[in-house]
Amino acid sequence: MLIYRQSVVQVRGTSEAAKVLLEHVDLEKVEIQSLKEHEPIVLKKYTPSMRHELVLMTLQKGEETLQIKHSITKLGIADAEEIASIMRQADPEWWSETTTQHITEGMDDRLWLGIKINGKLVSIGNTRLTDWGSNIGVIATHEAYRNMGYAISIVSALVKEILQKSDLALIHVLSDNLPAIRAYEKVGFKPYRSYFFAHATRRHL
Repeated sequence: MLIYRQSVVQVRGTSEAAKVLLEHVDLEKVEIQSLKEHEPIVLKKYTPSMRHELVLMTLQKGEETLQIKHSITKLGIADAEEIASIMRQADPEWWSETTTQHITEGMDDRLWLGIKINGKLVSIGNTRLTDWGSNIGVIATHEAYRNMGYAISIVSALVKEILQKSDLALIHVLSDNLPAIRAYEKVGFKPYRSYFFAHATRRHL
């Protein structure tokens, strides 16, 4: 079990291990991720305000089918306001509280790439590059510019950067987001494992 910033909880292992580990979590509010089979155990202790099934997709070097069909721009602090705006508009449930400051504070340790049309940022993505494998954390496209292949180009460009540093790329996607899953599969990602994810508040009996 990993607890990050006293709010983000990651649980792995057998169901019996998850039960024992969760007994030691003394947080009122959590953003929790565990194996799908742990969901009943989590719900005995926490009441979710939002919950989803996430699919972890992986891509090993040599399996990539990169499709970079649009001009990609490396983004910086000057783009932070537009990045935050696209994220809030693309998925209010996940990113409604994303601010320019949040994006700016994380710029140093993340690679942000984007597509601009007539000077306007319309599609974005990011990753944190590591030696063992990198997770693509954000993929978002402005509503008016979807279904044009921009996300596939962004994901492809990020995978290209990742595979220059390691042999593994990862991405998480909601299990019911079939268009995104199909787009990632076109680049070479394959479903690996499903996870339970929730924002939740501790139950008081």
